[in-house]
Amino acid sequence: MRNLCLLAAFVSPLACAQVVSVETNSLMRLPNTASTLYLERLEVADYGTLLIPSNVTEVTVGELRLGREARIAIVPSEQALDLKVSRAELSQGSQITARGAPGTYLKAARSGRNLNLQIKALDAPQLAVDARGGAGAPGFVGLDGANGQAPGCTWGQAGRGADGSDGSDGQAGAPGALVRLEVPRDYPVEQIKVEVAGGVGGLAGPGGKPGAGGKSKGCIVYRADGGKAGRPGVDGQPGPAGAAGSVTVQRM
Repeated sequence: MRNLCLLAAFVSPLACAQVVSVETNSLMRLPNTASTLYLERLEVADYGTLLIPSNVTEVTVGELRLGREARIAIVPSEQALDLKVSRAELSQGSQITARGAPGTYLKAARSGRNLNLQIKALDAPQLAVDARGGAGAPGFVGLDGANGQAPGCTWGQAGRGADGSDGSDGQAGAPGALVRLEVPRDYPVEQIKVEVAGGVGGLAGPGGKPGAGGKSKGCIVYRADGGKAGRPGVDGQPGPAGAAGSVTVQRM
């Protein structure tokens, strides 16, 4: 990042930079010290990625150039992002992503980040935006049943194995984002590709394994029979898919 200048960073939410360049096959994160950024020129080389933090809510770019398979990746947030570009040149396979985060055992899935994208002049074989919701968290695995006790030769009988507990259901996928595009009037609509599907539901938690019955035991006079195994736990159900977002395209 060259010629980066923060305008009263401690008292103002505005920051600016003359030029930001991301090299080939590298990742760069914009500063998170300001919610509003102005970039005179933004260049992301082939297979490079520029990351926009969650606290940034507005980015204005004078000239944008994305190389082949280059990415602008927008971190999920409850706040929408306004991305305003005066002139954009996008190479084959380049993409703007605002996808939600997948769920985990500790956190629910996050929705795609709402995006308002304005491009006044556009030269690109395709304008691709991916704002799908995150996949739901998987269900918890059921606990395995304990094994039964072995029998004695002079007393008792083999214990039955305990049942495995049921697995829990997968969590719901997160919703897709609300995406609003403003593009030049002469840009072909068939070259616009926006994905706003809801995230897939989480995988079902498998049921716990049954505990084994106590093993049979050979004694001097007789042989003690083994105990019965427990029952396996029931698998949970897959989580439902998240709701789809929406796309609005406005011609300038």
